[in-house]
Amino acid sequence: MGRGTSFKRSAGILAALSAVYLLLVFIVPDQYYQLMLTLVAIWAVMGISWNVLSGYSGLVSFGHAAFFGLGAYTVALSLLHFGLTPWIGIPLAGVVGAIAGVLVGLPTFRLRGHYFALAMLAYPLALLYVFEWLGYQEVALPMHRENPAAFMQFSDGRIYSVIALVLLIVAILISRWIETTRFGMALLAIKQNELAAEAAGIETRKWKLKAIAISGAIAGAIGGFYAVILIVVTPASVFSMLTSAQALIMALFGGIGTVWGPVIGAAILIPLSETLHAELGNVLPGIQGVVFGVAIVLVILLAPEGIFWKVRDLLGRDDKDQKPGDVETVFSDPGELIERPEIMSGRTILEVRDLSKNFGGLKALQNVSFKVPEGAVVGIIGPNGAGKTTLFNLLNGFVTPSTGEVTLEGQNLIGLQPSGVCKLGVGRTFQVARPFARLSVLDNVLVGAYVRADDDETAFRHAREALALVGMEADADRPAGGLPSKEQRLMELARALAGKPKILFLDEILAGLGSSEINDVIVVLRKLTESGITILIIEHTMQAMLRLADHFIVLDHGALLGEGKPRDMMRDPKVIEAYLGKRWRERA
Repeated sequence: MGRGTSFKRSAGILAALSAVYLLLVFIVPDQYYQLMLTLVAIWAVMGISWNVLSGYSGLVSFGHAAFFGLGAYTVALSLLHFGLTPWIGIPLAGVVGAIAGVLVGLPTFRLRGHYFALAMLAYPLALLYVFEWLGYQEVALPMHRENPAAFMQFSDGRIYSVIALVLLIVAILISRWIETTRFGMALLAIKQNELAAEAAGIETRKWKLKAIAISGAIAGAIGGFYAVILIVVTPASVFSMLTSAQALIMALFGGIGTVWGPVIGAAILIPLSETLHAELGNVLPGIQGVVFGVAIVLVILLAPEGIFWKVRDLLGRDDKDQKPGDVETVFSDPGELIERPEIMSGRTILEVRDLSKNFGGLKALQNVSFKVPEGAVVGIIGPNGAGKTTLFNLLNGFVTPSTGEVTLEGQNLIGLQPSGVCKLGVGRTFQVARPFARLSVLDNVLVGAYVRADDDETAFRHAREALALVGMEADADRPAGGLPSKEQRLMELARALAGKPKILFLDEILAGLGSSEINDVIVVLRKLTESGITILIIEHTMQAMLRLADHFIVLDHGALLGEGKPRDMMRDPKVIEAYLGKRWRERA
């Protein structure tokens, strides 16, 4: 399905839901249920705010009450002290939320996993005590009876529901825009595999800061509107743990990482919790918390990613169950490599000088130096623990060397982030395939294409060209999570190629493949070498390496054991003793 068609379908769904919501607003006579409808929209927006950061990027936040509460107090205090109407105060609350998001993100994005989640939890708790200490335990919004509409004070509660709907529509459009642009693609890539995202040229820190700024702005704005609904703002009502939990639960229950998830969650959970609270609150105090707790348990047990994804997966099961053979591309036998001695005398594209890495007392790499000529295929071989993957991580920016230099066409790579290395022209695949499972094959490759594309049209063209190079054009719309091993390897190769690299780093791209699958991948790699691309490859399958490489670099215990023509290295007694073993000598 094209993105234009998808957007039209989303617009149709949004229009239909808005019509249903407005119909309910104007046919429900009871003020309590009118307020409930307003709360559905408010918590849907709050869920979208959480989703923009945590749902798309995977960084779980327990602290969105900080942005929500700051927005609420911005509106309340600006009206109380400066007479500023909420019509201006709510956008101002969004600005405050965005600034707070950046200030929170700068230090907190240094953390990972549960450390990030716990750090985020500290912010609203700290603000709760700060506002109590400042004397704002209870801030009542002053009434303006002479001109109530100018200060968003209406006797008809349905008007608040309409305003809440407008704010929800704006939040949905923002979320939909993020979801369908490189912004959302970058966040989803970060969520599913941050290392692969960095290697594909995504500046993860920059995109996460943008996400938390937008997330904070949405939370701040809806917090400001919530203050108008509350009339009396207290720290406990806007900075509490329950506030953050509700935002998380709306998205988690409905479906994380999708624009409709928070809407689904709010539409189900808010009416359920509010109705039970009204009917049983005097008998079972805290029944709302019970509803949210049960919702979390049910989601964890039955639909870990939420209702939206569960339903989509059930509807798409036929596609996922498609056998690999139904779409397998048939390749021809590559034959033996025609030796290219002249290629090693060409222009140097990558130079490594005295590269070392120490992990405490362990010398993982020791004074390794070599050159890679343009258009060559250079194989890195050696026993397990020789330092091969460490070498790749040093060259790729994932690890900082203790000493040494690495230059690509004269440009220094040391000190650059992996995304910066990628932008200079380095493509990378990994020892363990790192697909973005929730994205299609085309979108996986598109993530890599953005690094060298100025616009979406160019990125799409580069992505499709890369898929054609590896023989996967027919698989563009397949979900990446359902691909067999060979197709995952080829897709990851296409993602690296889509960035138009000057050199490819391939880390055991043949690992886990059968003999016929290895043959198919070798055919693709040989096509790439014939097109003039430069490849640096780590591989344990020696027969395959002899059919691919122009030159071998042999590592042992982190040191350079030797380098030269592949067949010469295979006969070298030091290489046989350290890596190949006596059986290879007998076979040779």
